[in-house]
Amino acid sequence: MDNIAGSKSSLTWLVHISVLALVLLWLFPTVGLFVSSFRTTDQIASSAWWKSLFPTEQSVTLRTAAPDAMVQEGNLFVVEGQLFEEGVEAEISVWGVSSRAIDTNVPGDTVELRNGAKVTVEIDGAYRLESAEALTGARGSRIFVTAETPPKFTFDNYRLMLFDENNLEGMAKAFFNTLTVTIPATIIPIVIAAFAAYALAWMEFPARAILVAFVVGLLVVPLQLALIPLLKLHLGIGIGKGYLGTWLAHTGFGLPLAIYLLRNYMVSLPRDIIENARVDGATEFQIFTKIILPLSFPALASFAIFQFLWTWNDLLVAKVFLIDATGQTTVMTSQIVELLGTRGGNWEILATAAFVSIAVPLAMFFAMQKYLVRGLLAGSVK
Repeated sequence: MDNIAGSKSSLTWLVHISVLALVLLWLFPTVGLFVSSFRTTDQIASSAWWKSLFPTEQSVTLRTAAPDAMVQEGNLFVVEGQLFEEGVEAEISVWGVSSRAIDTNVPGDTVELRNGAKVTVEIDGAYRLESAEALTGARGSRIFVTAETPPKFTFDNYRLMLFDENNLEGMAKAFFNTLTVTIPATIIPIVIAAFAAYALAWMEFPARAILVAFVVGLLVVPLQLALIPLLKLHLGIGIGKGYLGTWLAHTGFGLPLAIYLLRNYMVSLPRDIIENARVDGATEFQIFTKIILPLSFPALASFAIFQFLWTWNDLLVAKVFLIDATGQTTVMTSQIVELLGTRGGNWEILATAAFVSIAVPLAMFFAMQKYLVRGLLAGSVK
């Protein structure tokens, strides 16, 4: 019964499950980056991102104020203060004064310290330390607390990465540098490839088949083989180490796929339309601009998605052709690599930088994804 025309295959459920698994596999880390970009360092260290909506409990070591902050009240020397930093909202469940017994007391208890002083800790972190004699030393007494913190989300990570003018590691400059590289490096190969694809598809000239075979052969050439010779060429003609050289490099590496993809699409267009236009006296340029380009929009959009993603996420070409010691032309991928070295422990900053770097490609993909399959499959069947 599975082979009867019009009947649904018994493996349909397997296909649906496989697609769902692939979607979840892609969605899980993306949502994790998004959530982590709004969390603080302590929250990321204490709980996973899927627990971000629930209170978290963590044990920390805090200190009272230094002895020089003591004031005399009658026969006692007193220090009063707050264990938590300003702005931190937490509730202490248990606490202690020894690293071997950090959970022996509850909020409101009074405990005697080794130096003879007595300390009382409240649930909100407020404390009162009393001593019959003036204490000495440069540091306050250690208090081990286990506190429950409510879920908290902040925009400080994005402010630091994008809008803080005093932050030398901000991503705003790198963001606009990446746009400066990506937009021309996407438009230039599309324009060149569209003309070349039309010529290979509908214009008769000698060695056309050889040129098509040459373009197909270029698809399998690794770009790493051409980096050093191309850089030497750019330096020789004076366009190395700048935006122009980077645009041309991306154009050269993207043209083979662009020509192959667009040529296959244009070949699949009805021949009668082109022939009727020629009979009516239309020039090749008029046919290309008024007939072929509007009909080829799905293929153009498909390549635009690929080229935009490749150039936006590129690191190798940027490292080779866009080197700037002052950081004025640093792109986002290079900036994130720098953050990994200078802020390797600041996971909230790295998560924010990573999500900022994928936000624009995601918007680009979802805006044009309806053309992707149509453009890729065009010309594969008649």
